[in-house]
Amino acid sequence: MGVPAFFRWLSKKYPSIVTHCVEEKKRGIDGEAVPLDTSLPNPNEYEFDNLYLDMNGIIHPCSHPENKPAPKNEAEMMVNIFEYIDRIFSICRPRKLLYMAIDGVAPRAKMNQQRSRRFRAAKDSRESKQIIHDIKQKLLEKGCLLPAEPEKKESFDSNCITPGTDFMDRLSVCLRFYIADRLSHDPGWKNVKVILSDANVPGEGEHKIMDYIRKQRAQPDHDPNTKHCLNGADADLIMLGLATHELHFTIIREEFKPGQKKPCEICAQAGHDKSDCEGLPKEKVSENDEIQPFVAPEVEFIFIRLFVLREYLERELRMDGLSFYNFERALDDWVFMCFFVGNDFLPHLPSLEIREGAIDRLVNIYKKALPLMGGYLADSGFVEMSRVQIILKELGGVEDEIFRRRQQNEENFQRRRKQQEERNKRQRREGSDGPGWSPSNYASPLGRGQSPSSSFHNSPSHKQFYQGQRTPEPNRNKMAANDLRNMLLTPNPDGAVDSPKPGEKRKHEQVEEKKKEPEAPQDHIRLYEEGWRSRYYLHKFNVDQDDDPEYFKRFTKHVADEYVLGLCWVLRYYYQGCPSWKWFYPFHYAPFASDFVDIVDVDTNFEKGTGPFRPLEQLMSVFPAASGKFLPPTWRALMSSPDSEIIDCYPCDFKIDLNGKKMAWQGVALLPFVDEKRLHRALSQVYGDLTEDETRRNTNRQDNVMFVGKGNGLFDFITGLNESNMLKEGKQDIVTDFSNGQRGKIFYDDKVVMPGSFYPCPVPGQEDIASVQSISVRYEDPEYDEDFKFLAKPLEKCTPPERVVKPGDFPQDKVWRPKLGMGNRNFNPNHVSPGGQRMLRHELGMNNRGSPRGGYSPQNNRFRSPGGPGSSPHGGSRWGPPNSYNSPPPQYGYGTPPRGGGGGGYHRNNHQQGGGSWGGNSWRGGGGGGHHRSQSHHERSFDGGHHQNDPNRRRSYSDRRSEQRRY
Repeated sequence: MGVPAFFRWLSKKYPSIVTHCVEEKKRGIDGEAVPLDTSLPNPNEYEFDNLYLDMNGIIHPCSHPENKPAPKNEAEMMVNIFEYIDRIFSICRPRKLLYMAIDGVAPRAKMNQQRSRRFRAAKDSRESKQIIHDIKQKLLEKGCLLPAEPEKKESFDSNCITPGTDFMDRLSVCLRFYIADRLSHDPGWKNVKVILSDANVPGEGEHKIMDYIRKQRAQPDHDPNTKHCLNGADADLIMLGLATHELHFTIIREEFKPGQKKPCEICAQAGHDKSDCEGLPKEKVSENDEIQPFVAPEVEFIFIRLFVLREYLERELRMDGLSFYNFERALDDWVFMCFFVGNDFLPHLPSLEIREGAIDRLVNIYKKALPLMGGYLADSGFVEMSRVQIILKELGGVEDEIFRRRQQNEENFQRRRKQQEERNKRQRREGSDGPGWSPSNYASPLGRGQSPSSSFHNSPSHKQFYQGQRTPEPNRNKMAANDLRNMLLTPNPDGAVDSPKPGEKRKHEQVEEKKKEPEAPQDHIRLYEEGWRSRYYLHKFNVDQDDDPEYFKRFTKHVADEYVLGLCWVLRYYYQGCPSWKWFYPFHYAPFASDFVDIVDVDTNFEKGTGPFRPLEQLMSVFPAASGKFLPPTWRALMSSPDSEIIDCYPCDFKIDLNGKKMAWQGVALLPFVDEKRLHRALSQVYGDLTEDETRRNTNRQDNVMFVGKGNGLFDFITGLNESNMLKEGKQDIVTDFSNGQRGKIFYDDKVVMPGSFYPCPVPGQEDIASVQSISVRYEDPEYDEDFKFLAKPLEKCTPPERVVKPGDFPQDKVWRPKLGMGNRNFNPNHVSPGGQRMLRHELGMNNRGSPRGGYSPQNNRFRSPGGPGSSPHGGSRWGPPNSYNSPPPQYGYGTPPRGGGGGGYHRNNHQQGGGSWGGNSWRGGGGGGHHRSQSHHERSFDGGHHQNDPNRRRSYSDRRSEQRRY
């Protein structure tokens, strides 16, 4: 999902949604790894029914990883993909279904983003190769040593991970073998149905998964307590999971750890970027050691528990006293408002930035407006425009303030940064004139012609000492070795080591600082100054308000109406499926919130009966000319031939508008949109050149492939239909008695490998299957009318999961308000500590429950403390959690204490969670009894946390304090 930092914001605001996965590791016996038995209970003490894999999130990191050497060939890529799936399966251990969804042809609204990504990937690759070549030449001219050229590998263009290419076709073949192998040999797979939706089935992988869930849960015999787990790193998976209204939904993803080292593209060493490479050879432990490649640490996985997120949102969105309040409807509105901040199909509104607390701002506006609106923004994916107009009007009214505050914050940040730079410079200058003594236990060898004093002043440790950055003891020997190597590798002609001349060192440092500091882009819009709206449309849309005010007014209305139509398209896509394969937002930039006028008049009906592009047509729409090798010869000629009528769709270079950002990857690629009619007209002249294999790859299918092993109840049923040729005669309904309630139709698979057959492995170097113990069929989801409406609400007879979030996870002693931004901006300078409050109450003649001594008096209860008479059950504000949060904390099911406190190790939260993460189990991140470093306010008593309700205890405490003051 196109929301930068969304997951970071979400996990920081709602820390208990995250918990670390418990993962069993393979054990080795006599040097051989013993496979894990995934049929055993899940080590996370939570059993999943269905596991869904968004395969493109697996294929990309396995084929071109960012933090480790790339695979040498395609066979290694396939093995990496197999091992990755094995690892996810081992962690989750689904008991009913494994659904593997590969991206097929996407809707036009998504293809524009895919086109931008692939064109930029080609541009970045070309520029990176040139930069690396130039840096190597400069290093060689300086006499630096460069590592030997690495062994030539198969050239891999990641753009081939797109429907219609040979690579995706071979991947499908390999995955079919992998599934048959696991069903035949792995006991954890024997009862699991496996559905493979490959690249020839149109639709994004995650949305094919959601279509399956929606269509199954609408069936009468669907199990309402099905436990789902979805693998993927995109933020939109969180929205999609919430949109299902399934109460048992979890996401598993890789844990992101900032600051991870990556190997340099020139010397393959970690710790620096290619622009800072010095071309030094790698270090060896001994002279005879071989140089080892950089090995990145193994990634860990985390669970995102959406049922916990629902608990947080239930409390945050709750509005007491609102007669028509319904949490499920409010949840859908929250999902809808998140689309304003960003998504894969629309640019975000200029006034909304996730890092500036945009979602909290929208929630605040929403809660104020909901009583006036008299209803909700959306209903099962359909938008009520009159109510959306109220939200946008409120947001438009504060746009000026948002832009001015953004500029003020940026100026404050730049001022603080420059002040810090000045302090650093001053410290370096003071360090360069320091005394000639040396830190203990550190000595460095000197080159000929160099004095001990000059050597010390120029040593890295000297600067670090004056900057308060003493080198840790274990690293000093390594640092000394680096110093020695630098002196030996770069000698002067006379044999002395170079020492900077007076003034040269400071000049060099200034150059380095300027090199590291990214240049701020020139701001032509100046949103913080008057006239920002006209300047925005002039520079972004090339429409001048002064030339024709009437046309300017009509144009801004048109942009806003298209954006509103896009919001309706996105929400319906998430809740009902793709409303139109042809619609897309026809601009690179979004309008302002104040531009949305009379949006009730916008026609939000989409053309029915539209279909997706064919796979090769999509390749022509999203590929740059540099990736034309994946297309038939006459098709790729249309990308590069000067005589091509669509040559303008494939620019070799294009502008990237930083749009207020500092990094190129954050900018907007200004590519022309593909004209569908012109494209199809040009392709009609080359369709006859396709081979039989290319024609097959250019076909969209509406059915998936389902595999079952001998241990599954459907195996005998399918085998019998196959032997009687009924599957070849037509589609057959699945018998739900054998399928755990799953419905759909099955028919003959022309690539089936019958049970007992020999199955050769398509991946070189891997073992064949001597006797297959599985069978495959073509599978289709249940069919529904085009106007069928999937209801967005929990199913009847669904048992809600046990509550996880405790009262201490919420702010207690203040009225609720949204937390803005990423930092701690809710600090109150007038805050009085609990001890200070007790002293004030004592001086005012109040007892510790807030009432005058001698009894409770409503007239004198203004200073009532939390938990006093008349307060909420939790001693908090009226926003406090419901009584169900008072349930006893769950116990851990195994001895290993969980990591972190309430947030999977992400945050040190003073309101830590006191029980198991799942309620009655032992997932990490639950807080852990006995591991609290602090207590939330409602848990503290005035006497060590005990006897809070004992009036005698309180009175004796008060009397003791009075006696102490008298003495």
